[in-house]
Amino acid sequence: MPEMHASPMASVPPAMIQVRQLNKTVQDAGGPLTILHDLDFDIARGSSTAIVGASGSGKSTLLSLLAGLDVPSSGSVLVDGQDLFALDEDARAALRARKMGFVFQNFQLMRNLTALENVMLPLELQQRRDARQAAMAMLERVGLGQRLQHYPRLMSGGEQQRVALARAFVVRPDILLADEPTGSLDHATGARVMALMMALNHDLGTTLVLVTHDRELAGACDVQLELEAGRQKVAHPK
Repeated sequence: MPEMHASPMASVPPAMIQVRQLNKTVQDAGGPLTILHDLDFDIARGSSTAIVGASGSGKSTLLSLLAGLDVPSSGSVLVDGQDLFALDEDARAALRARKMGFVFQNFQLMRNLTALENVMLPLELQQRRDARQAAMAMLERVGLGQRLQHYPRLMSGGEQQRVALARAFVVRPDILLADEPTGSLDHATGARVMALMMALNHDLGTTLVLVTHDRELAGACDVQLELEAGRQKVAHPK
C-alpha cells in the first residue's frame, strides 16, 4: 500500500504524530489474531483527525497505541519526534502527563469530587499554584461557572462531558485523544459538546485525535482516517 499522510497541513514540519509500519497481533483461542496491519501516516501539529470504521476495525486499539498505553507487535509511533516505544513504561507515562489529555465516552470523572475539584486534579498533580483559578476559568469557559461545587451525580451527561473537556484542556495539552466523546449523549447534546470541543481545540492549538462512529463529528475534523479490518483504507482530508 502506498504511504498515506493523514495531515491537511503537510507543509508544517514536523508532524506531531508519526506512525510507521504499525502492527498489533494478539493471541486468542484460535491462535494469532492481527488487529492492525502496517499502518503508516502522519498527523500534523494543530490538526484534527477522526479515526473511523466499523466496530472491530481496530480504532480503539490504534488510539491506545498512539497514547502509549499499549505496545505494538512491530512498528513505531513518534510523538513530537520521540519514539514512544523506545521509552519504558514509566517514561511513557511521564510523556503522557506532559503532552496528552484524554476524553472518554463515559466521562471518567471522580464521583467523590466536585466539578471544580475534578478539573483542579491534573493541575494539582503538576503542583500548579494557580490550580483553583485556572480550573475555575476553564469551567467558566465551558459554561459551567455556576456548577463548580456540583458532584457528577447531580449533573446531566452533557454537563459531565463538559467537565471532562475542561479537565482535559485545562493543562493545555499538545495532544488531545478522545474515544467516542459524544457516544453516550443524545444527538442535540452531543452536537453541542462536539462544537465546544472543536472550538477549544482550535483556540488552544491542540492536536486532536478522536475515535468516533459519528460521521457528523468526523466530518468536522480536518482529516478522516478510515480503518477496515485493521487496515488503513484512505485518509479523507477536507
